[in-house]
Amino acid sequence: MDDAGMEEPQATREEALAHAAAGLGGPNVGLGVDIVEVGRMKAILKRTPSFAERVFSPDERAYCDASSIPATHYALRFAAKEAVVKALGCGFSDGVGVRDIEVRRADNGRPFVALSGRAREIADEQGVREIPVSLSFTHTDAVACALAITSGSVRAAEKRVDPRERLAQRFRETRGILDEL
Repeated sequence: MDDAGMEEPQATREEALAHAAAGLGGPNVGLGVDIVEVGRMKAILKRTPSFAERVFSPDERAYCDASSIPATHYALRFAAKEAVVKALGCGFSDGVGVRDIEVRRADNGRPFVALSGRAREIADEQGVREIPVSLSFTHTDAVACALAITSGSVRAAEKRVDPRERLAQRFRETRGILDEL
Protein backbone atom coordinates (compact mmCIF):
# COMPACT_ATOMS: atom_id res chain seq x y z
CA MET A 1 0.00 0.00 0.00
CA ASP A 2 1.18 3.51 -0.66
CA ASP A 3 1.11 6.34 1.88
CA ALA A 4 -2.50 7.18 1.01
CA GLY A 5 -3.58 3.61 1.78
CA MET A 6 -4.16 2.76 -1.88
CA GLU A 7 -2.97 -0.56 -3.20
CA GLU A 8 -0.24 -0.21 -5.79
CA PRO A 9 -0.61 -2.40 -8.87
CA GLN A 10 1.82 -5.29 -8.83
CA ALA A 11 2.75 -7.59 -11.66
CA THR A 12 2.12 -11.27 -11.18
CA ARG A 13 5.14 -13.52 -10.84
CA GLU A 14 4.43 -14.86 -14.33
CA GLU A 15 4.37 -11.34 -15.81
CA ALA A 16 7.60 -10.44 -14.03
CA LEU A 17 9.29 -13.61 -15.32
CA ALA A 18 8.09 -12.91 -18.87
CA HIS A 19 9.43 -9.34 -18.68
CA ALA A 20 12.74 -10.55 -17.28
CA ALA A 21 13.07 -13.19 -20.02
CA ALA A 22 12.30 -10.59 -22.67
CA GLY A 23 14.82 -8.17 -21.18
CA LEU A 24 12.08 -5.69 -20.28
CA GLY A 25 13.40 -4.79 -16.86
CA GLY A 26 11.84 -7.51 -14.77
CA PRO A 27 13.07 -8.06 -11.24
CA ASN A 28 16.85 -8.15 -11.13
CA VAL A 29 17.34 -8.46 -7.40
CA GLY A 30 14.88 -9.82 -4.89
CA LEU A 31 15.18 -8.97 -1.21
CA GLY A 32 13.78 -10.99 1.66
CA VAL A 33 14.00 -10.31 5.38
CA ASP A 34 12.49 -12.30 8.23
CA ILE A 35 12.53 -12.25 12.02
CA VAL A 36 11.74 -15.21 14.26
CA GLU A 37 11.34 -14.98 18.02
CA VAL A 38 13.78 -17.39 19.65
CA GLY A 39 11.38 -18.07 22.54
CA ARG A 40 8.63 -19.02 20.12
CA MET A 41 10.94 -21.44 18.30
CA LYS A 42 12.02 -22.94 21.62
CA ALA A 43 8.37 -23.49 22.59
CA ILE A 44 7.54 -25.07 19.21
CA LEU A 45 10.49 -27.45 19.46
CA LYS A 46 9.50 -28.45 22.99
CA ARG A 47 5.79 -28.86 22.19
CA THR A 48 6.24 -30.57 18.81
CA PRO A 49 9.58 -32.41 18.56
CA SER A 50 8.68 -33.69 15.06
CA PHE A 51 8.70 -30.06 13.81
CA ALA A 52 12.49 -30.12 13.49
CA GLU A 53 12.41 -33.29 11.39
CA ARG A 54 9.67 -31.94 9.09
CA VAL A 55 11.30 -28.54 8.53
CA PHE A 56 15.07 -29.00 8.73
CA SER A 57 17.50 -31.30 6.95
CA PRO A 58 19.57 -33.81 8.92
CA ASP A 59 22.65 -31.57 8.53
CA GLU A 60 20.74 -28.50 9.74
CA ARG A 61 19.48 -30.43 12.77
CA ALA A 62 22.94 -31.78 13.56
CA TYR A 63 24.41 -28.28 13.46
CA CYS A 64 21.65 -26.75 15.61
CA ASP A 65 21.59 -29.60 18.14
CA ALA A 66 25.38 -29.42 18.57
CA SER A 67 25.11 -25.75 19.50
CA SER A 68 24.88 -24.48 23.08
CA ILE A 69 21.77 -22.52 21.99
CA PRO A 70 19.90 -24.85 19.59
CA ALA A 71 16.62 -22.89 19.53
CA THR A 72 18.48 -19.78 18.35
CA HIS A 73 20.10 -21.65 15.47
CA TYR A 74 16.81 -23.31 14.51
CA ALA A 75 15.18 -19.86 14.56
CA LEU A 76 17.97 -18.46 12.35
CA ARG A 77 17.55 -21.23 9.81
CA PHE A 78 13.78 -20.86 9.76
CA ALA A 79 14.12 -17.09 9.28
CA ALA A 80 16.58 -17.73 6.45
CA LYS A 81 14.15 -20.09 4.69
CA GLU A 82 11.43 -17.42 4.95
CA ALA A 83 13.79 -14.70 3.72
CA VAL A 84 14.78 -16.79 0.70
CA VAL A 85 11.20 -17.42 -0.45
CA LYS A 86 10.49 -13.71 -0.02
CA ALA A 87 13.56 -12.87 -2.12
CA LEU A 88 12.33 -15.29 -4.79
CA GLY A 89 8.90 -13.67 -4.61
CA CYS A 90 7.01 -16.91 -4.16
CA GLY A 91 6.54 -17.64 -0.48
CA PHE A 92 5.88 -21.22 0.49
CA SER A 93 3.50 -21.69 -2.41
CA ASP A 94 3.78 -22.91 -5.98
CA GLY A 95 4.95 -26.24 -4.58
CA VAL A 96 7.89 -24.81 -2.62
CA GLY A 97 8.47 -26.68 0.62
CA VAL A 98 10.55 -25.70 3.64
CA ARG A 99 12.95 -28.55 2.93
CA ASP A 100 13.61 -27.14 -0.57
CA ILE A 101 15.82 -24.54 1.14
CA GLU A 102 18.73 -25.68 3.27
CA VAL A 103 21.07 -23.42 5.21
CA ARG A 104 24.63 -24.69 5.10
CA ARG A 105 27.96 -23.34 6.24
CA ALA A 106 31.07 -22.84 4.13
CA ASP A 107 34.45 -23.97 5.44
CA ASN A 108 35.03 -20.44 6.77
CA GLY A 109 31.69 -20.54 8.67
CA ARG A 110 29.80 -18.26 6.29
CA PRO A 111 26.18 -19.36 5.88
CA PHE A 112 24.82 -20.06 2.41
CA VAL A 113 21.67 -21.62 1.03
CA ALA A 114 21.29 -24.68 -1.14
CA LEU A 115 18.08 -24.93 -3.15
CA SER A 116 16.36 -28.05 -4.41
CA GLY A 117 12.98 -29.04 -5.78
CA ARG A 118 10.54 -26.31 -6.75
CA ALA A 119 12.62 -23.55 -5.08
CA ARG A 120 15.51 -24.43 -7.42
CA GLU A 121 13.14 -24.40 -10.43
CA ILE A 122 11.77 -20.95 -9.54
CA ALA A 123 15.28 -19.58 -9.02
CA ASP A 124 16.33 -21.00 -12.40
CA GLU A 125 13.25 -19.52 -14.11
CA GLN A 126 14.21 -16.10 -12.76
CA GLY A 127 17.86 -16.45 -13.74
CA VAL A 128 19.04 -16.34 -10.12
CA ARG A 129 22.80 -16.78 -9.97
CA GLU A 130 23.34 -16.40 -6.26
CA ILE A 131 21.41 -16.01 -3.01
CA PRO A 132 23.69 -14.58 -0.34
CA VAL A 133 22.26 -14.67 3.17
CA SER A 134 23.06 -12.81 6.35
CA LEU A 135 22.08 -14.22 9.75
CA SER A 136 22.08 -12.31 13.03
CA PHE A 137 20.55 -12.82 16.45
CA THR A 138 19.99 -11.28 19.84
CA HIS A 139 18.93 -13.12 22.96
CA THR A 140 15.29 -12.73 21.82
CA ASP A 141 15.25 -12.61 18.01
CA ALA A 142 16.78 -14.29 14.98
CA VAL A 143 17.03 -12.20 11.81
CA ALA A 144 17.83 -13.31 8.28
CA CYS A 145 18.27 -11.33 5.09
CA ALA A 146 18.53 -12.88 1.61
CA LEU A 147 19.16 -11.44 -1.85
CA ALA A 148 18.21 -13.22 -5.06
CA ILE A 149 20.76 -11.89 -7.53
CA THR A 150 19.99 -12.54 -11.18
CA SER A 151 22.17 -12.54 -14.27
CA GLY A 152 20.39 -9.34 -15.32
CA SER A 153 21.47 -7.54 -12.17
CA VAL A 154 25.07 -8.63 -12.68
CA ARG A 155 25.01 -7.35 -16.28
CA ALA A 156 23.46 -4.06 -15.13
CA ALA A 157 26.18 -3.63 -12.51
CA GLU A 158 28.87 -4.32 -15.11
CA LYS A 159 27.40 -1.61 -17.39
CA ARG A 160 27.11 0.91 -14.56
CA VAL A 161 29.83 3.56 -14.74
CA ASP A 162 31.54 4.58 -11.55
CA PRO A 163 30.64 8.24 -10.86
CA ARG A 164 34.26 9.03 -10.00
CA GLU A 165 35.42 7.52 -13.27
CA ARG A 166 32.77 9.54 -15.16
CA LEU A 167 33.95 12.74 -13.40
CA ALA A 168 37.59 11.95 -14.17
CA GLN A 169 36.68 11.35 -17.84
CA ARG A 170 34.85 14.70 -18.03
CA PHE A 171 37.81 16.41 -16.41
CA ARG A 172 40.18 14.90 -19.00
CA GLU A 173 37.86 16.02 -21.82
CA THR A 174 37.61 19.55 -20.42
CA ARG A 175 41.36 19.67 -19.86
CA GLY A 176 41.87 18.60 -23.51
CA ILE A 177 39.64 21.45 -24.70
CA LEU A 178 41.52 23.97 -22.54
CA ASP A 179 44.86 22.66 -23.77
CA GLU A 180 43.73 23.22 -27.38
CA LEU A 181 42.84 26.85 -26.61
